[in-house]
Amino acid sequence: INLALSSLKEVEVILVNIKMGKITSTDGDVSSLTTAIIDTIRSSKNGKSMELKELRKAALKKSDLDDNDKSSKKLFKEAIKSLEKEEKVSLSAEGIVKLSKSQRTKSKGESTEKEEEVDGPTSSDKKKKKKKDKKRKRESKVGNDDDDDDDEKSKKKKQIDTNESQHDAEEQNATTHEEEDAENIGVNNIDAISSDNNNKNDSNDDPKDKNKPCKGNPQGITRLFLGNLPFAISEPTLNTHLNDCVTHIKWITDKETGKFYGSAFCEVRNSKDAARTLSEVNGTKLMGRPIKINYAPVRPGEEKDWPPRSKVITGGKVANAGKGGQAGGSGIKAMSVKPEGCCKLFIGNLSYDIDDEAITKFFMGVEAECKAVRWLYHRDSGDFKGCGYVDFWSTEACEKAATLNGKNLLGRPIRIDWTD
Repeated sequence: INLALSSLKEVEVILVNIKMGKITSTDGDVSSLTTAIIDTIRSSKNGKSMELKELRKAALKKSDLDDNDKSSKKLFKEAIKSLEKEEKVSLSAEGIVKLSKSQRTKSKGESTEKEEEVDGPTSSDKKKKKKKDKKRKRESKVGNDDDDDDDEKSKKKKQIDTNESQHDAEEQNATTHEEEDAENIGVNNIDAISSDNNNKNDSNDDPKDKNKPCKGNPQGITRLFLGNLPFAISEPTLNTHLNDCVTHIKWITDKETGKFYGSAFCEVRNSKDAARTLSEVNGTKLMGRPIKINYAPVRPGEEKDWPPRSKVITGGKVANAGKGGQAGGSGIKAMSVKPEGCCKLFIGNLSYDIDDEAITKFFMGVEAECKAVRWLYHRDSGDFKGCGYVDFWSTEACEKAATLNGKNLLGRPIRIDWTD
């Protein structure tokens, strides 16, 4: 009895160590799991392919392993990699695991052998005759149905080509976003925008008339104060919202930390643009927040410093280091211009522990309900790229979600940008 009790305790200790990840997977465990993976795909609906997450749950369950255990997930990953090396399965960028043709034919061959074993022992002559008959039938069918097969093949090829082109376009878009994440924040596009605006209005606006009094602006003020701005605001987004009349911007930030206060001073082309902006744009929502606009006349002694020499300046050490471009401080890439009716965002710089539930809760913090989430994976390895796309039910929800650009999610500042 004592020997039995001691052996049971040893077994319990081993099981605890396996759950804690102290005991690593062996080659035998990987090989047994690979057979379970192939059997699971063969027993699926189409018998050819399965989604990666669905396959992992089914295969681990078949092998009596816990799907929520990290060591089991690592074991499954090793098994998938070994099957890919042996060219038994292939993993697409969309997370679909497909059986190779050789494995499909093997499954068919095994089923026919089982049927022959059930029927009982047969002579070699009968087997040869059956094989010949089958070949003849196949040849006759191929001869009659050549035209139909060609039409079906051409249709399938067209569908595959369109799907691949769409997938390549999305993947290329994702890689450009990833490259932007790796780069430091550069010079913003406000220079080009302001120069274009100046070129457009050179023929109509005289520099002498810049501060000319007009209706709604009797003092001819061209400097405006902007308040209640979103922390993810960027120069192109703000300039577009102000009807492309901005020539200079100064973000108001903390002198020591460089933290953005959500307000700014901006210079517009002339007094008429200032009056129009105050009457038409004041109180309108920008990225989900109603902005406040007031006249900000230049005080005595500020004439030399305003308008500033640079098109975009920021208070504090952060901006002076040459990392302007976005109001939200250092390390956050400025968002591109929002497309009309945009309901989809690119999300990058994500933790590898991210899942659908975590990203949904993250955006629900600003009352932005997710419609769909799609993660991106490497074609060759099947590893998570650390980025994806999120669809929202409305453009208003999309704007609310965009305000979280640069916020920490699972210990990493999330990168958000508009996408079609």
